[in-house]
Amino acid sequence: MSAAYEDRLRAFVGREIHPLRPGQDPVNVPMIRHWVEAMEDDNPIYLDEEAARATGRDGVVAPASMAQAWVMRGYAATAAAKGGGGPADELTDLLAEGGYTSVVATDSEFEFHRELVPGDHVAAREVVESISPEKATALGAGRFITSLRTYHDQDGEIVAVQRWRILRFRPKPKPQKPREPEERPEGTAAERPEERAPRPQPAINRDNAFWFEAARERRLLIQRCAACRTLRHPPGPCCPECGSFEWDTVRASGDAHVYSFVVNHHPRHPAFDYPLIVAVVELAEGTRLITNLVGVTPEEVEIDMPVVLDWVDAGPESSLPVFRPVAQEGQ
Repeated sequence: MSAAYEDRLRAFVGREIHPLRPGQDPVNVPMIRHWVEAMEDDNPIYLDEEAARATGRDGVVAPASMAQAWVMRGYAATAAAKGGGGPADELTDLLAEGGYTSVVATDSEFEFHRELVPGDHVAAREVVESISPEKATALGAGRFITSLRTYHDQDGEIVAVQRWRILRFRPKPKPQKPREPEERPEGTAAERPEERAPRPQPAINRDNAFWFEAARERRLLIQRCAACRTLRHPPGPCCPECGSFEWDTVRASGDAHVYSFVVNHHPRHPAFDYPLIVAVVELAEGTRLITNLVGVTPEEVEIDMPVVLDWVDAGPESSLPVFRPVAQEGQ
């Protein structure tokens, strides 16, 4: 990069890119409830007034990790603000000018000054702390952008400080696969169907490897605690009921019903057909799993609709369970 470009980037260091802006809503118990249920955080000080006062607090408090949530503006407001020409957009445009068009979050460090309570109204401002020289990373050449966000209450007091770091990078070009020569009778037109994009592969670890190995053989397994016999899915190292680390498996019958579903239209991935039905199905054995529904249109899907196990090849050595309406079994 030219020295002039480097100077333009350095000019953003110390600059405020988001002025102090309050969240849309004050700290409130309903949002706290949604958060702790999603995080499976059963600390009673977040929802139980009596339990909170027993710890010396005046009442319930918000989880510290929610600080950032109170100033999030939601999709509509964020989309409306994009391209408004403010300092954040200017920095994004300057980075794009250098080819750094992709982004990934790398780390976040929080310092909490006090607990937030219902009724607090949080505001935040953000300042660029540093922009690194270009670094070679596995994703591509990029720059680490570190900013400092300060969170204030309605009285202007700082309640938390967050050091937030992202990597803006120049994506590596994808290697081109050599095309194999086509074999066709002489004189015929070369009509080769376009190859479909590969399906994203699952993240396999020590806890779930057994499940994907069985899926490759088109066997749907359910993990079972060897101590209390409780079935569980997704797989994990420890029984959530009794805490035992001992487990075995049972094979699912393949019978299920639709517990819940959504229809995905966007963003689109070239490996899938759209509209894409993503469902939570409840197996006859009682556990649930997230899957796709096939052989049915979105208009035909109903809650409690009986479905049966089928399989889709997700790669050369990968099969995944999908489900189709019982009426279409064997078609």
